[in-house]
Amino acid sequence: MKGMRSFLFLLSGFSLGICVSWPGVIYPNNWKCFIDIVTKSLENKISFKAALSVSPDYLIKRRSKNKASKIRIVSDACFR
Repeated sequence: MKGMRSFLFLLSGFSLGICVSWPGVIYPNNWKCFIDIVTKSLENKISFKAALSVSPDYLIKRRSKNKASKIRIVSDACFR
């Protein structure tokens, strides 16, 4: 019982944090944008919106090439 309560608390905190960080995550059109950018990036056709959303700091340093960083950049482009 205590473990389930902790899990629900963690899940609700994670969900609330995502909704606060990216308020557009609840709209289907924004998910379409997210899927389109991911699909085009796999085909090496990046959208103009995604290119403009990349911070100059990321372009200069280019240290973080992990998947979490890439997901954050695409999510910022579509869900904000």
